[in-house]
Amino acid sequence: LAYAATEDHDRDKDIARLANHARVPVNVVDNLELSGFITPAIVDRDPVTVAIGTEGTAPILARHIKAHLEESLSPALGPLARLAQGFRHAAEAIPFGRARRNFWRDFFFHAGPRRLPNEGQEALHDILKTHLNTNAPTGYVSFVGAGPGDPELLTLKARKALDRADVVIHDRLVTSEILELARREAILIDVGKTGFGPSTPQEQINALNVEHALKGAHVVRLKGGDCTVFGRLDEEIDALEAHAIPYHIVPGITAASASIATIGQSLTKRGRNTSVKLMTGYDMKGYADQDWRTLAQEGEVAAIYMGAKSARYIQGRLLMNGANPAMPITLVENASRADQNIFVTTLADLPATLDSQTSGGAVLTLLGIAPRHSADLYQTLDTKEYA
Repeated sequence: LAYAATEDHDRDKDIARLANHARVPVNVVDNLELSGFITPAIVDRDPVTVAIGTEGTAPILARHIKAHLEESLSPALGPLARLAQGFRHAAEAIPFGRARRNFWRDFFFHAGPRRLPNEGQEALHDILKTHLNTNAPTGYVSFVGAGPGDPELLTLKARKALDRADVVIHDRLVTSEILELARREAILIDVGKTGFGPSTPQEQINALNVEHALKGAHVVRLKGGDCTVFGRLDEEIDALEAHAIPYHIVPGITAASASIATIGQSLTKRGRNTSVKLMTGYDMKGYADQDWRTLAQEGEVAAIYMGAKSARYIQGRLLMNGANPAMPITLVENASRADQNIFVTTLADLPATLDSQTSGGAVLTLLGIAPRHSADLYQTLDTKEYA
């Protein structure tokens, strides 16, 4: 390799020409045009090495980042990394999950850098003994609403939970883009359910939550939309409480909110409706019964989850109770996702629209409401451009 660093442009250019003639790769400092390769800025904590490169576009930026890392990474980090190899086997005795992560965090970033320079390697054995003698922390469960599918609609609290998760137990409707945000080492368990199709029994899901939490893991039970809306949350909480396992709930954006926002409308409007009903198309007993007489009245608004399979039943009950066949209905399929579709129909045509136009994705049915503008606008608008 050849480096030209004379700070004389003509001389550096001559060096580059000679190197190229001899077929020797050359780097001219701060001159991307004359350079045949780029050398990144290096932070050396052997065996830990950090390389910072800007493809030659901004060397000063690379140097600034290097200076920042030099200050933040302890000089003891390299020796600690070499010593960690001898600790790995012993550290496996620390329970999986938070306890083991806490040990390595303490080893590399807290007690290790503080004690190694003054007390030597023996101090590191004390750190290991301390963690081995500490009772494993009780695991806990975070019930997290994953939102309707767009990862940008995740709450900050949901994102933090995924960053800390040891185990992620997720529903079918959680998108791959959101699952990719989970901590890299997290175990992902699919417990998907399909309406009138293959499903993971609820008892098995409850057992998985309990099993991993009792091992000391931080379990994220990841549910599509908002986990408090038609998510069978109470049954899973009951199972945890039976084993004295702590939990907390992180709400998410529910499909009704995402769908109504997509069509430029509001679920409530002064002079139109003072309430809105969130309802399910079917429950454990079959097609869900509702207050059809009230829902059939002019101006009523309802959001129906899992209503595609029960569309004819819903249509029949509403018409029997005097609903106008021309009642506006909007169907939002895969709300907020890249493959989102919006269909505008009426009560009279509801089943036919579902059968002929939807593609089998999750459909949210909005009774008594149509898009503020034409459906074509919302099907072609790239909302990401305006986000």
